[in-house]
Amino acid sequence: MAEAVTIARPYAEAAFAFADAGGALAKWAQALDAMARLVAHPEMRAVIGNPRLTDEQLYGLFASLCGDGLTVDMQNFVHVLIENGRLTLAPEILGLFLELKNEREGVVDAVVESALPLDAAQTAALVADLERRYKRKVKPQVTVNKELIGGVRVQVGDEVIDSSVRGQLATMAVALRN
Repeated sequence: MAEAVTIARPYAEAAFAFADAGGALAKWAQALDAMARLVAHPEMRAVIGNPRLTDEQLYGLFASLCGDGLTVDMQNFVHVLIENGRLTLAPEILGLFLELKNEREGVVDAVVESALPLDAAQTAALVADLERRYKRKVKPQVTVNKELIGGVRVQVGDEVIDSSVRGQLATMAVALRN
């Protein structure tokens, strides 16, 4: 997987440069998301791998399924991906593009797992704490994970803050073994 991300990086950076220069980061993010979802579909994967299909036929099909929202720059981007055999990297390109977009906007994504559903006030308090810690705007994605027993587990980038009961029990078990 690391190889795919490495190959996708220059494409994501190029897409970001076009989007940033045109002031269309949100529009590009939306288009890349549509491309990534389309590429992830098994039937599209089969079409992309079909050697009988020319680049133009693949482009025509792909562009028609993406809809009318593709600008000329986006259309050219899809052409480049197809010509270089990189269309299947759309999900990785999207992920890298969103990282660049979030960095530009001073936003960080946080995956929050909670043992119990959090109400709006609890979520707001947690987000405020995270924003103070990371000195950035935090965009939370909150899910319920009953396996945590109690508390929350937060992942921001590569960092994990585990204040769940399950995490504390695991820490205690390791301490007792040592």
